[in-house]
Amino acid sequence: MMERIYLDHAAATPLDRRVLEAMMPYLTNQYGNPSSLHYFGQQARAAVQQARQQLAHCLGVASGDVVFTSGGTEADNLAIRGYLRANYPQGGHLITSAVEHQAVLNTFRALEHEGYALTILPVDCDGRVSPEALRQAIRPDTVLISIMYANNETGTIQPVQELGAIARECGIVFHVDAVQAFGYLPVHPIEDGIDLLTVCSHKIYGPKGIGALYIRKGLQLASEAYGGPQEHRLRAGTENVAGIVGFGMAADLLEKERPERIQKVRIVKNLVYHGLIEGNDLLHLNGSLSQSLPNIIDFSVDGMESPVLLIALDRQGIAVSAGSACEAGAVEPSHVLMAMGVGEKWLRSSIRMSFGPENTTEEIYTVIQAIQDITRSLRKGERL
Repeated sequence: MMERIYLDHAAATPLDRRVLEAMMPYLTNQYGNPSSLHYFGQQARAAVQQARQQLAHCLGVASGDVVFTSGGTEADNLAIRGYLRANYPQGGHLITSAVEHQAVLNTFRALEHEGYALTILPVDCDGRVSPEALRQAIRPDTVLISIMYANNETGTIQPVQELGAIARECGIVFHVDAVQAFGYLPVHPIEDGIDLLTVCSHKIYGPKGIGALYIRKGLQLASEAYGGPQEHRLRAGTENVAGIVGFGMAADLLEKERPERIQKVRIVKNLVYHGLIEGNDLLHLNGSLSQSLPNIIDFSVDGMESPVLLIALDRQGIAVSAGSACEAGAVEPSHVLMAMGVGEKWLRSSIRMSFGPENTTEEIYTVIQAIQDITRSLRKGERL
């Protein structure tokens, strides 16, 4: 059996066994509906509330300001469309950045077709938004700003605190997609001037299919779905109790273990950079090493196409990606790299490695050697 190496944690992390243990009762014998008044229902309701408190504590917010969703995409849509439906249904000016996840970009583009005005801010060569560019883009009719905390392809961290301060100064609601950042940055929306914040579970060793939206107290949102009164009347339907419990446990573990996780992933990321990329003219780092998440590195390989490299590495048991997992089948080059002004020869050859604390230096040495061997063979025209 081939021993496999998983370096795609930005797409999905493994499920922590402690999270699974916490979930198991709600997948087996504690099967009540949280809306039911009997013993079984109240067991489930108490579990949901405990998970809400765990996640809220990790974010430094009140538990009543957290709404569970099916994931980051739904939370982004609820934040953006829900806020506009409740407050500016007739239109207004929206601001986002060119490197957002498609869950945000495509939502704004759809809103543009519905009559809203849209400004998409450019980024610098590292993928960062300039606070001054944001300030200059704000108009009297600007009603919503949405900028991600850290990019899911390059790991680039945005100056969220500065952007939040500008939004707050101008009295404009500020939404932040922190899905990728949450696992490796201390995300505290109240301190950062964030009104709406998206997080999800499967990036922090929790289950897939569960996310959450923080909503600043007093902010009004409209539901996108009609039904029952669940989740503060913002998300009708029976709650995913097991998923919510898993998310709560994952957030609890994250708060306790984040410093250790950061230290471990930073070691292997630096090893990839110094052992493979640094000083190699045939490789190009996409983004900044210092202004990026400690667990993501994105680089391009001269003369190679991403799918060829991915398949060759997968045949050797090494899992990496070519960017966002949501765009894995895309023919076009990454919109993130294009926005950063990455040169044409690098655009179609990007590789994203994203690490977890379980990755070892031995694995990274194996991966570095494999990439060197594969690229050498491909340049010679050899069949892999």
